[in-house]
Amino acid sequence: MARLLAIDYGLKRTGIAVTDELQIIASGLTTVATSELIPFLKDYTTKEKVELFLIGEPKQMDNTPSESEAFISPFIKKLEKLFPDIEIKRVDERFTSKMAFKTMIDSGLNKKQRKNKALIDEISATLILQSYLYSK
Repeated sequence: MARLLAIDYGLKRTGIAVTDELQIIASGLTTVATSELIPFLKDYTTKEKVELFLIGEPKQMDNTPSESEAFISPFIKKLEKLFPDIEIKRVDERFTSKMAFKTMIDSGLNKKQRKNKALIDEISATLILQSYLYSK
């Protein structure tokens, strides 16, 4: 089997999480500068087999798309062209940043560590991936 890869897309940084080959365990992989995201994904997919990209879908409380969707849609179109053999699905990402921050507190990270926005993005991507795995 191939891995599932979740992307918590942001204007500056993007959190990335992956499953194991059996698609059982979701783990944070890294956070990359969004400007380096496509080269990172090209490199990663040459080394590891990926069958699905899960992209966080930011929504408002009334279920309408958030403002950041305007930046995510062009990214998805680019992904579709560059990786035509990898399916793309969207996953509601409401509250993932808050849940990531709570996870950091629950795991005992100190205040300075909790200010690490890159870690929050990576944990958010992991939560997106876990949410998808639970729904399957």
